[in-house]
Amino acid sequence: MSNIHSEPNSLINASSPYLLQHAYNPVKWHEWGKEALEKAKAENKLILVSIGYSACHWCHVMERESFENHEVAEVMNQHFICIKVDREERPDIDQIYMYAIQLMTGSGGWPLNCICLPDQRPIYGGTYFKKNDWINILENVAGLWANEPDKAIQYAERLTSGIRDSEKIIPSVTKEAYTDAHLTEIIEPWKRHFDIGFGGYNRAPKFPLPNNWVFLLRYGFLKDDESVFTAVCHTLEEMSRGGIYDQIGGGFARYSVDDKWHVPHFEKMLYDNAQLISLYIEAYQCTKFDSFKQTAVETIEWTFNEMTSADGLFYSALDADSEGVEGKFYIWDKAEFDEVLGDDAKLIGEYYNVTEDGNWEEEHTNILRKTISDDDILSKYDIDAETLYDKLKAAKAKLLLVRGKRVRPGLDDKCLTAWNGMMIKALADAAQVLNHDSYYQKASAAAKFIISNLKTENGGLYRNYKNGKPSITAFLDDYAFLIEALIALYEYDFDEKWLDEAKSLTDYVLANFTDTDSPMLFYTSAEGESLIARKHEVMDNVIPAANSAMAFNLKKLGLLFDLENYTEKAAEMLAAVHPKIKSYGSAYSNWAILLLNEIYGINEIAITGLETDMVKLELSNHYIPNKITLGGTKSNLPLLKGKQSNETKVYFCRNKVCQLPVKTVEEALEYLQ
Repeated sequence: MSNIHSEPNSLINASSPYLLQHAYNPVKWHEWGKEALEKAKAENKLILVSIGYSACHWCHVMERESFENHEVAEVMNQHFICIKVDREERPDIDQIYMYAIQLMTGSGGWPLNCICLPDQRPIYGGTYFKKNDWINILENVAGLWANEPDKAIQYAERLTSGIRDSEKIIPSVTKEAYTDAHLTEIIEPWKRHFDIGFGGYNRAPKFPLPNNWVFLLRYGFLKDDESVFTAVCHTLEEMSRGGIYDQIGGGFARYSVDDKWHVPHFEKMLYDNAQLISLYIEAYQCTKFDSFKQTAVETIEWTFNEMTSADGLFYSALDADSEGVEGKFYIWDKAEFDEVLGDDAKLIGEYYNVTEDGNWEEEHTNILRKTISDDDILSKYDIDAETLYDKLKAAKAKLLLVRGKRVRPGLDDKCLTAWNGMMIKALADAAQVLNHDSYYQKASAAAKFIISNLKTENGGLYRNYKNGKPSITAFLDDYAFLIEALIALYEYDFDEKWLDEAKSLTDYVLANFTDTDSPMLFYTSAEGESLIARKHEVMDNVIPAANSAMAFNLKKLGLLFDLENYTEKAAEMLAAVHPKIKSYGSAYSNWAILLLNEIYGINEIAITGLETDMVKLELSNHYIPNKITLGGTKSNLPLLKGKQSNETKVYFCRNKVCQLPVKTVEEALEYLQ
């Protein structure tokens, strides 16, 4: 008997590829929305909220075992209004029910399955369940609602108040001056977790956590702390040599399951790769290590080749699985590898650790990674570096051609504003440091598309774009990362239209996301749908928190436009979070960068005159992590008013104190001493 229904359920009309994957389940799934929620109330039925995302391996497993099974579907359909949620489209729903599950069970993850009262308040849940356990749970909770509804309501009340009270960040009463000692108390416990052998932290699985390394790079550089600086460079080198990095196609997987960056969980996410491009570009600007530049450039090429839509926006993710097998698209057995590469197979095989038995748990298959240094290969095969790189280039092209004929992993082709913002910023960063205008052109085209097609009538944003239309009201991270991208575009081309757009979006955020009881901004807009709680996103995770990114934007725009209310708001946000940073630095790394900027000051570098572009280009050869750059021949910005002239001048200001203008970058850099 087939487990796939011939008639689709209502998910057939969804925009999310993840929801569409469930459209032919025998479960009568609904999208989250008015219709399903009102149906639950009208029928007095419990709501089953099942949350996942397209690149989630265990979400697919639970679908195969339970949601495609008629016996399970019958129980679900009889007792529950079943709602499927794509956490990437609706992180607001995910936040609330994830927190509920963490309160109930002590841990969370995806797939996330939460059973709620007809009014959306949670009463029970967990993550992945085996089929028989799942049926038992469903029947028990349905029995509780039928026979002891008061008990279920008590559970819901306790949980909901726990959710509402969580993460309350109160304003800081004292305004203390930040000092070096504050950085030391954050960094000392943090250092103890560095993995000296393989980079990253001494644990498994290993996530790249790009924002952590941005902070540590800047701290190591500004503080001249060699141990931290070395740990950063070592980590970036090891990640790019590991199996977590696609050695022939570019781009990083989400994490490695081991502590050596060897065996990845093979899905590739846009947000990881955008942040990693920015990180590797910044590390290259600082160190001039060619391998960092190469990693960034290859990852950009992968983005253009596999993750770019016809509209110039960027897709969300690639699945880990193809043909139902995790990683099948990316791995090689020695026979096929040797056949593709012919005479060079021995050398290239050794370079990428390809063996007869295989180099991981899947017998006779290999994940390409570098375990041997280039110098060792050069001396062993008695060739020069140029010959090796020519051979590698030719080998990569041949392997890619063969790999391209395999069944590809599933593509999640929805475009999210927040993640696109990160990629636009990454491309603007790369264009700036590498003097590569075509990266800027792609970044600029994507930003223009969002501004033209994803704005609401009242000046807000939409979160998503799929099948030619947006449909979901944007969240705080959408604004935060798009504003950050617009500032990065301005710093590349000095076109103030980007800053004007950034400022109008920031004003929209302050009008619609402000919490009168806290310096933090709500994650959801006052104009959005109301859920059982409005949450703040404060801790930096694999993606920096929307609040820390917004505090950054307020600080930068406050300086650029000389707006005291912006800089004051940013200061209040940092002051409220500051006491928490030292307890767990890696979970507050973006806040730690804000703190670093407060302690070392932000250098405001204004360039005027006819040779602005030349000066800006020369300036980008130098690593100044704590700076904003502005310039051009016409300007309304306070820092540039009255400074326009044909003669090239560089103005250097910090903490509202400006130095005399100079004519060369070299002279300007002396002010840094």
